Amino acid sequence: MTMPSSFAVEHHHARLGELSLHYASAGAGEPVVLVHGWPSTWYEWRQVMPLLAGRYRVIAPDLRGLGDSSRPAAGYDKKTIAADLWQLLSGTLGLKRWHLVGHDWGGPVAFALAAAHPEAIRTLTIVDVTVPGIGPDISQGGKRWHHAFHMTPDLPEALVQGRERAYLTWFYESFSWQRGVFDAADIDEYLRTYTQPGALRAGFAFYRNIPNDIADNRALLASGLRLKMPVLAVGGGREEARGRGGEPEASLKTIADDVTGAVIADCGHFVPEECPEALAALLLRHFENR
Repeated sequence: MTMPSSFAVEHHHARLGELSLHYASAGAGEPVVLVHGWPSTWYEWRQVMPLLAGRYRVIAPDLRGLGDSSRPAAGYDKKTIAADLWQLLSGTLGLKRWHLVGHDWGGPVAFALAAAHPEAIRTLTIVDVTVPGIGPDISQGGKRWHHAFHMTPDLPEALVQGRERAYLTWFYESFSWQRGVFDAADIDEYLRTYTQPGALRAGFAFYRNIPNDIADNRALLASGLRLKMPVLAVGGGREEARGRGGEPEASLKTIADDVTGAVIADCGHFVPEECPEALAALLLRHFENR
């Protein structure tokens, strides 16, 4: 399903030193920041944004290395990627506080940002992912086979380059419970960026930094850090389509004081695209009851 034709999204590029970040925005009001995962871009929020933009200013960046952002060789640990967002949101855009939502790799990035700057986060939402090193294993003990594959130096690039459509389409289809969620135009849009030079390497670098992310997060936990802002932890209910169920809630309850869990029953991993209305309803309730 493509974005409604009547809904207008503005596109911008922010220069942050040597890094250029693309971000999409719509609406007006309190800011809501939507952070995507892999193999996605800001575009994964295309159906959620219209449901929020009537009440909020919605900002959906492309993370370092992905989408239409630039692709530096390093800096793919989630603390560094969160620092990119801090520069964008607090520095370039001058925002003081915002609601923060992250799906897939966007979840650990959002967590790192909330841990570093809790005063700026009105609410935090983590969608179908756990925090590396805190609570249930992000790789599910190897069940998520692609984590180890993507962490292998050089081999994934060699095998996937030139076969991006077949490889990425397998994820879009296998990690979705709802059939037909990704039409040809949606896959074309993702391939437009994931076939660009350096995009595969950048995406795999998110996985290659899992050991660094685990160490960083365990250090936060050992320090006694507790997140105080309201946290919503959402999981897809269909394990067959890689939905994580209650794992996000279990992960966040390990380090946050005010956690509400929700499982969207007939949904796999790609929650923003499979069940945008259900997710938006959860978000709006979460934002308004802060």
